[in-house]
Amino acid sequence: MIELVRELAGTYGPSGREDEIRDVIRKNISGKVDELYTDTLGNLIAVKKGNGKRIMLAAHMDEIGVVATYIEENGFIRFSNIGGVSPVFSLGQRVRFANGVCGCVCYEEKLKELKDLKFPRMFIDIGTNSREETMEYVSPGDIAVFEADTIEQNGKYISKALDDRIGCAVLIDLIRQIKEVKNEVVFVFTVQEEVGLRGAGTAAYALMPDLAIAVDVTNTGDTPRCNPLSIELGKGAAVMIKDGRTISHPLVKNKLIDLAKRFDIQYQLEVIEKGGNDAGSIHTTAGGIPSGAVSIPCRYMHSPCEMVDIGDVKSAVNLLKAFILSEF
Repeated sequence: MIELVRELAGTYGPSGREDEIRDVIRKNISGKVDELYTDTLGNLIAVKKGNGKRIMLAAHMDEIGVVATYIEENGFIRFSNIGGVSPVFSLGQRVRFANGVCGCVCYEEKLKELKDLKFPRMFIDIGTNSREETMEYVSPGDIAVFEADTIEQNGKYISKALDDRIGCAVLIDLIRQIKEVKNEVVFVFTVQEEVGLRGAGTAAYALMPDLAIAVDVTNTGDTPRCNPLSIELGKGAAVMIKDGRTISHPLVKNKLIDLAKRFDIQYQLEVIEKGGNDAGSIHTTAGGIPSGAVSIPCRYMHSPCEMVDIGDVKSAVNLLKAFILSEF
């Protein structure tokens, strides 16, 4: 799967600018589903038809990024965030704009304490010397994403944008594996999750599924002196109990846990206080949709070096496959 993950993670696709990543995903699943289309907001929707329940699986295509807000006289670019960008993780990193121009994220004075690190005191340097020169490459409103290679090492994938290109990879793998289904399965590659779970809600309203599962990453509690959290890399995909936006519907949650036990699929339970995934907008749509999530544990989320365990990715695929092939 590394080549697929590398292709997905390396493709430009910040929130609201998902055209390129959508085309890459479309290429990878074209001819493998019964229906494939893009809705008004930009979600890519792939349908495998069946006569049973309509099941929606959602993984978001978009990634976090930065947007140019002002060009200084000497050519440096002031910027703001698109999604949950950390000033700490951003410092000293490279970013890439849609036209391929790269820059370095820097700080306007010698940093003494991390608490002083704020976006208004930061800038992007693309190596120009004047506003006019910079404007030949970058204008206010242009969006950049972080630039980093994707590698496979020690049973892990390490990359930028695994949130949530790894979820997209899981859905693509499922589409390739499953030839026929009794239930109707709708794979939705959603837009603008990082800025408010926007795409998933509109897709769910149009599709009106009977059940829905968000496929996304989740934080871990297995690094030195981190906040207590009972999720670790290498212990299996996580069945979400609750996050900051959703309490999983018992029908979905219990089914996932029962299937994991029946088929001996390694799993964990996810209980987090903050944050959310696409289930947060799906479950309150159109009178309510029973929803939950299968999450892939991820270290260093929203950084250019996110890390997931390959075994956890495989367990997510196996658990979701069992779910969509089940009878309800």
